[in-house]
Amino acid sequence: MLPPAMPERPPPLRATLARAVASGAAVLALALPGPVRADSDLSISLPSQLGSIPASTFDTNGQRVGDGHMLIERLDDGLVRVVHQSGIEGGARTVATALLEPSPDGSGFRPVRQESRSFDPSGNALGVLAIDHRSAQASCRRPDGTEVSRLALPAEDRVANVPLELLFLPLVRGEEESIAFQVLLCNGGARFMDFEAHRVDTGAPEDPVEVRYGPDLGLIPTSLVQAWLPKLSVWYDRALPHQWLAARLPLYTKGPEVMVIRADVGAGAFPLR
Repeated sequence: MLPPAMPERPPPLRATLARAVASGAAVLALALPGPVRADSDLSISLPSQLGSIPASTFDTNGQRVGDGHMLIERLDDGLVRVVHQSGIEGGARTVATALLEPSPDGSGFRPVRQESRSFDPSGNALGVLAIDHRSAQASCRRPDGTEVSRLALPAEDRVANVPLELLFLPLVRGEEESIAFQVLLCNGGARFMDFEAHRVDTGAPEDPVEVRYGPDLGLIPTSLVQAWLPKLSVWYDRALPHQWLAARLPLYTKGPEVMVIRADVGAGAFPLR
């Protein structure tokens, strides 16, 4: 979601989703040759409906600029794969993949591996961000696979760069008031940053449920740095089963801010700025 900035010319744009997803799936398969045990402390819920969700990418002026896609599927070995793709046609874009496994107590799922690949507005590959919860290691790599930096996951591993729309479901259902997690950043040096998410409810029955998230600034008032922070939100259908509707985010660190909206939902229901 927030990958390193290390330019290199990528393959042709027309191969975007198919090649990136296939590459990510191959990497994940090689990294996980048999039964896996993740050490993540996160508990992630699955939506009642799995499958592929076509989406569109809009800029902050409400113009459609490209396609989007989200996939949540259960694999034969019991793992769950999550794939995100969004971006600007002919320009900046990101493809992110995660594998989840059932928690030992059966209460939910937790990430095994997460990976994100992004491209700048000129189509140059920025690098690969990878999180391996089994080995408790994270890395930032150049597009050719050369490792730039590696660091150990925090002792309390709540790192969640990819499956955020699933992580936030307890907020949508009113089971939690806030959720704390961590994000791996590669731009400017590999590091983890504390994040927090909370539900924003207008009270209007026709409005979708919004979850806003961002860096946990501790004692620093958010109002002092609001202008420099990206606007990060995920929207859900208010009615059961609380389906994912849209997300607002930068395509990568300091990248263009976009709205990714499922194809069967109108863009007018969401604030674009």
